[in-house]
Amino acid sequence: MTEKDVSVALSFDFDAMSVWLGGFGSTAPSMLSRGEFGPQGVRRILTLLAEHAIPATFFVPGHTALAFPATVEAIADAGHEIGHHGWIHENPALFGPDDERRFLDKGFEALEQVVGLRPVGYRSPGWEVTANTFPLLREYGFAYDSSQMGSEYEPYWCREGDVASMTEAWSWGTPVDLVEVPVHWMLDDFPHFEYVGFNGGVLQGGGSPRQVLQTWIDEFDYLYDRVGTGIFVPTMHPQVSGRGARLQLLEGLIAHIKGRPGVRFTTISDHVTRWRVGRVPCLPADAISGRS
Repeated sequence: MTEKDVSVALSFDFDAMSVWLGGFGSTAPSMLSRGEFGPQGVRRILTLLAEHAIPATFFVPGHTALAFPATVEAIADAGHEIGHHGWIHENPALFGPDDERRFLDKGFEALEQVVGLRPVGYRSPGWEVTANTFPLLREYGFAYDSSQMGSEYEPYWCREGDVASMTEAWSWGTPVDLVEVPVHWMLDDFPHFEYVGFNGGVLQGGGSPRQVLQTWIDEFDYLYDRVGTGIFVPTMHPQVSGRGARLQLLEGLIAHIKGRPGVRFTTISDHVTRWRVGRVPCLPADAISGRS
């Protein structure tokens, strides 16, 4: 059997109230109370991770750090990675470059104030980035971003200057020294479980944890059985997957994965450090061969 080299980075977006304020523009008490549940979910998740001695990555908006400093301190004290997740879960695409910089600064300031650290990883709120995002991340010294979907299991180099046109051929930008660790909506708990009514539609949510667990197991098994190398990055929210039966999704996933030969649980930053060895920024192989 071919030797496996599979990493699993459990990632958690500890949004709390910020996702409802900045993401959905709501100050409705009932909606905000969903975020208030977040610390209870974090405590359950930290207990489960400690039982299995598993490291994880928590992306935390600055607003959350200031609202629940003791919870963010507990994440750091447990040895987990803390990544930058904006200020108030704002969508960068809705703001100009000055505001995007301001939100990054406010997020940094809050995390520095609460836990005295400067993250090396960034996950954009809502997984939205702009033409300004990657230059800003490089200027601020980030090692990686985890917001894009250009790969499944393999990190790749971020690019600046891609040109998308409805009438002209795609134009590749320049690969830069910033690693993309890909994500996907199918591996995100929020659209599976969370009910949200908003202008123009409804996110129905209400999925079965057993069905979602099977979907995630199938995704992992494809990586493990057919690819054999890469990183598996599910995205969970403590206010979603920390609730009751949904916690069994995480329990079941860990039980399915743990103990497999050639599998390691890791933080995203540790995986990026290993992945960088011997690599330099470059375009995807197909893009290189297709260039004149």
